[in-house]
Amino acid sequence: MHNRAIGFKNLLLILFCMIISIGSFINGQECDDSTRNIANSSVYIENRNAILSSLASKVIISGGFYTASIGQDPNKVYALALCRGDSSSADCAGCVNSASKDIISKCPNHKEAIAWGADAPNPPCIVRYADRYFVGKLELSPIDAGSNLENITWNLTQFNQTWKSLMDVLVKKASMGSSRLKFATGEAKVTYSEQIYALMQCTPDISQSDCEICLRQSMAAYESCCHGKQGGLYERPNCIFRWEIFRFFGATNEALLRTPSPESSVPPESTNKKITKDSGRIASRSIAIIVFSAVFFMIMVAFTYGILKRRKRKQDNRIAKTIETAEPYQFNFSAVKVATNNFSNENKLGQGGFGAVYKGKLPNGRDIAVKRLSRDSGQGELEFKNEVLVLTMLQHRNLVRLLGFCLKGNERLLIYEFVPNSSLDNFIFDPIKHLQLDWEMRYKIIVGIARGILYLHDDSRLRIIHRDLKASNILLDLEMNPKLSDFGMARLFDMDQTQGNTSRIVGTFGYMAPEYVKRGHFSIKSDVFSFGVLVLEIISGQKNSCFCKAEQEAEEDLLTYTWRNWKEGTAAKIIDPSLRVDSNDEVMRCIQIGLLCVQENIANRPTMASVVLMLTRSMSLLVPSQPAYFMHPAPAVSDQSKSDSDKCSVNWASITQLNPR
Repeated sequence: MHNRAIGFKNLLLILFCMIISIGSFINGQECDDSTRNIANSSVYIENRNAILSSLASKVIISGGFYTASIGQDPNKVYALALCRGDSSSADCAGCVNSASKDIISKCPNHKEAIAWGADAPNPPCIVRYADRYFVGKLELSPIDAGSNLENITWNLTQFNQTWKSLMDVLVKKASMGSSRLKFATGEAKVTYSEQIYALMQCTPDISQSDCEICLRQSMAAYESCCHGKQGGLYERPNCIFRWEIFRFFGATNEALLRTPSPESSVPPESTNKKITKDSGRIASRSIAIIVFSAVFFMIMVAFTYGILKRRKRKQDNRIAKTIETAEPYQFNFSAVKVATNNFSNENKLGQGGFGAVYKGKLPNGRDIAVKRLSRDSGQGELEFKNEVLVLTMLQHRNLVRLLGFCLKGNERLLIYEFVPNSSLDNFIFDPIKHLQLDWEMRYKIIVGIARGILYLHDDSRLRIIHRDLKASNILLDLEMNPKLSDFGMARLFDMDQTQGNTSRIVGTFGYMAPEYVKRGHFSIKSDVFSFGVLVLEIISGQKNSCFCKAEQEAEEDLLTYTWRNWKEGTAAKIIDPSLRVDSNDEVMRCIQIGLLCVQENIANRPTMASVVLMLTRSMSLLVPSQPAYFMHPAPAVSDQSKSDSDKCSVNWASITQLNPR
């Protein structure tokens, strides 16, 4: 019996894959349980049921992949069905029909849901619907995943090489498929008697690059949690990845690849003429839009403004609701006061821009860290509520764990797990402690930070931009595992939102991306820039904001110094002299990754998913371009006019108001 934990077996997912996704899994279904996605319109439900009931017949005619829509806003429903490339026509129709019925049954009044049908032993399928247009858009969550319970007993070195080689081939093959099918299967011998088998597929509506991103992120997530098991599965809305030690797939079904009929080749928006109710009104509405185009434009502007205002109000309400409903996590102020010895200086661990952090001990003997927000901070309450909201939704080994909070009068406290080794800056910038960090440990810290950021960007319940990544916000546990902390500046995004802007610049100079400093634009690439600075600091043991080398003739920051030496072929100069490594290849590779992350052009910076792949796998790297804030050589200043202390000054500013952190 091949033990598989798929879909509804959340417990096994947590134990073996540590995967967190949105909503609630029910036998391979995912119903979006957010308030916005609870349908209160019978018209919407009728439209949803009508379009789902038609998918099984339509998907066969269209060649195994079908998209359509029905109804008019606000009750319009979009739907998609995808059969696996080795499905027979009968299996394809049966799976879609079964999944459609299940999704109606298990998600009766939801505006959005997805089902990964699995009528074993027949090949599975994907069925999804929503009240928004999602065709052609890459979406990486929700996730359905599982792994075999048994471990690989073969030669692991040989197995890893064979596994990675096969997966790379299939990713390329699947992503380079046609607009009708992006599907690939393959097998490879590990030893004379053992083989591995794998399958990859993307929905054909996404681009080649998006398909590759989807599959590689699934591979990376699988490797990080379950590599070494005898098989695994990872399913996202736009891609499927599975491998086993036995053949589980058949030949590609050529019948599903026949040219679609004219009916099925009509774009989703146009098929409304066949399945949309009251379609006769479309012509008159079009005429009205043309006649009153100016009025319509003004109405849309006003409507958009209203939507943005309502979204902001909903987020504020969500923050308030999180605080109000988090009663089990609320600590008694007197108990926290006793635990920290009345917030004594002896228990003080550090001072941040919004308050001090104290060590405490609960009556049960558990050590805690307590952040006490400044009572006179005008920004404190917002950051406090934001941090509670963010951290109550996050669970990852590379994120500091929030245990609770406390509200009493003007007092606002955040109670965290105690991380014994303080923060990263206390090690890499300390003349004595930095000697404790050999290269193996520094590399582990770099990879751990990358995985924590990747979780925030792609794998958590919401897309989160940290906005204040720096060495002092990376805590180290007893085994020197890094944990991201201080989420007071974090911004929450919808999963399909890629960037935002603000007139209030917050963060720490030297770590902030140029587009954020200059224009207030921030995105996941802003965090990538900060990560790149961190990588170079960890390798060099030098602060970007206070960087000095004896051979410097003129002032340079760390990025400029690294880039200059990289171009001159002397990048080894930036490596901390205390590091003794057998080979500089891995260190040089990390320097190159750091430079790729701090490139001035935001489009050239990699995503954190790509960064994790580059750090954990042997793959070729792109050549970096000039970093942001590059300082062109300036005439040297004489020692008489510039003292040594002047050559290395620290910029302590962390936000535009120049409050210290």
